[in-house]
Amino acid sequence: MRITEEKKFWIAFSYVRGFGAVRIMKLLEYFGSLQDAWKSNIGDLAQAGISKKNIENLSDIRKKLNVDQLIESLIKNGIDVYFSDEPDYPQRLAEIEQKPPVLYYRGSIISGDSLSIGIVGTRKVTHYGKHVSTELGRFCADNRITTISGLARGVDAIGHSETIKFGGRTIAVLGSGIDVIYPPEHRHLAEMIIENGAIVSDYPPGTKPDRINFPPRNRIISGLSQAVVVVEAGERSGALITAEYAANQGRDVFAVPGPITSPQSLGTNQLINSGANILTEYKDLLDYLKINSDKMSQTKRVRLDPSELLVIQNLGAGGMPTDDLYNACGLPMEKFMAILTLLEIKGIVDQENGRVNLLISPEIQGNV
Repeated sequence: MRITEEKKFWIAFSYVRGFGAVRIMKLLEYFGSLQDAWKSNIGDLAQAGISKKNIENLSDIRKKLNVDQLIESLIKNGIDVYFSDEPDYPQRLAEIEQKPPVLYYRGSIISGDSLSIGIVGTRKVTHYGKHVSTELGRFCADNRITTISGLARGVDAIGHSETIKFGGRTIAVLGSGIDVIYPPEHRHLAEMIIENGAIVSDYPPGTKPDRINFPPRNRIISGLSQAVVVVEAGERSGALITAEYAANQGRDVFAVPGPITSPQSLGTNQLINSGANILTEYKDLLDYLKINSDKMSQTKRVRLDPSELLVIQNLGAGGMPTDDLYNACGLPMEKFMAILTLLEIKGIVDQENGRVNLLISPEIQGNV
């Protein structure tokens, strides 16, 4: 990560409560650079239109923050940064108003991620919602559509994990710092997402999850998405906030209809009544995204690291006993078992009665 002297202060301002996209633009217009704004006096900040409360917030942070140490900490912890005025900033997010000036991330966002669908919904997902979220994740992976969600319990987590399981890319937007995974039980899922996409946040590292953080982060979920699908949502679900952001950003909103007796379908049915697209077939998304499904590869595409590939290369098409595979690979037991677990999650192998079976044929595996 290369950070110019000016961009150090973009990062520094992200630590000051109350300095979002609008005020950052105001500072840039008045001072010409955020480095000058950071070092300016109270009078100049007031002349720039910054409120007394926000000036106090800035003054307090300036006393505590060592900018150079801050950058060193980011590098040490493997955290990278996108800046809204630079060409590598995520394409779709660059299109929205009030795009985050600084976006922290781990993993990678590639040009192909602009073909993307947001999958959002309730944390209290029903069996029906689980089924739809699972099928959506698989559908997007099969058609190389990146899924975007918020790493929350319920629909979000299912969308992420199923996309990965079937070899797709996914991006999670956090309502906390990039180094504070919430909920904590999704730490392993977050690491898998980093390997198969990215986790991102406009909140600086160290920011704890807070109820007020989650509604604003939803604008990033919709901003990164070409369209948003709401699977299940209660009457006051945060997924409805994402849908509202999507509509305001010019993204289409799809809602999955549900039983009128289900509380988790009140929000989605309400969206449909309000004019959202009703999602009754997954192929409707292909039509919307102008994807010709006949031209999409029917091959399951997954990325394997060298250790995973070693296990697959030693595993015959007919499968083999777990102990024999372990001995053939020559890996430490802990690492070997961790790799098997990851290969299972990706849908490449399964384990049953002390045996590992290959779920993808050797011919298809050659295209991985």
